[in-house]
Amino acid sequence: MSASLENNRIVLASRPVGAPVTDNFRIESQPLPSVNEGEVLLRTIYLSLDPYMRGRMSDAKSYADPVEVDDVMVGSTVCQVEVSNHPDFEVGEWVLAYTGWQSYAVSNGEGLLKLGKSPSHPSYALGVMGMPGFTAYMGLLDIGQPKQGDTLVVAAATGPVGATVGQIGKLKGCKVVGIAGGEEKCRHAVETLGFDVCIDHKADDFAEQLAAACDKGIDVYYENVGGKVFDAVLPLLNTGARIPVCGLISQYNATELPEGPDRMYMLMGTLLVKRIKMQGFIIFDDYGHRYDEFATDMSKWLAEGKIQYKEQVVDGLENAPQAFMGLLEGKNFGKLVIKVADPL
Repeated sequence: MSASLENNRIVLASRPVGAPVTDNFRIESQPLPSVNEGEVLLRTIYLSLDPYMRGRMSDAKSYADPVEVDDVMVGSTVCQVEVSNHPDFEVGEWVLAYTGWQSYAVSNGEGLLKLGKSPSHPSYALGVMGMPGFTAYMGLLDIGQPKQGDTLVVAAATGPVGATVGQIGKLKGCKVVGIAGGEEKCRHAVETLGFDVCIDHKADDFAEQLAAACDKGIDVYYENVGGKVFDAVLPLLNTGARIPVCGLISQYNATELPEGPDRMYMLMGTLLVKRIKMQGFIIFDDYGHRYDEFATDMSKWLAEGKIQYKEQVVDGLENAPQAFMGLLEGKNFGKLVIKVADPL
């Protein structure tokens, strides 16, 4: 290993107030640490960017510890083993890790998931075969429990979670109504992903279009956005509807409660009168023991061409902050991945 190699990393420079800005991040370089016995040096090839990272930038109490100021931003990565002093890992082997926004990391092997010597699509471990795909699968099938003939509505329909939710819904015999931002995304949802309908949430008559598309009401609403989308969904929910909640991206940059009427009474009344099940979940905390079940099904569906998957790959670790800020504004199209380095 060359002594001149440096680890480029992006740290949290300050906590954002509202939407993150460039000044909340800092790029820095450090000498690589030594690789001791029982350790490996991991070279980051791909970094996943995901909405949950906005929560980690805040010190508000949540289900996971915040990133400390001056610490490396967290995130899932696909890496190759560049140096191995560990008997279980070979140089060149691919692994799924959680090493964050940096070009190198040293690991003792704990928590690394082997991806083999030559995976055909290594970055898929960050998307359709990883946390987003797993979130879609368990949230829909375990909490949403879709049945033949149900109407399923999913927001952020072309994102890595929403796109997978909708396609699984079609495999289970549902009418699938997607919600996305812009004509291009809506066209992709219908023509490529196979949704029955997709509605642009930017349309002035969005709520009316949703009601017309869901003429028999909504049986499953997969919640990952919140805000005005949920306002339009709420009156359309059928008795016995199920609502898995995996995220609320519309609220992540909020600094105060939304304006307008208090919706809590209407929500609670609807949940009671229509006997609706609404359940939040944290994928690996609640379903980690069922990952193999997901991986078996998803691998099969991908191989058979039953699940389509779109990635947006941005070159260069230095571009991660700008890409992440765009992600929170819905500017991405598909699963957002940073290509940090070329493979060994």
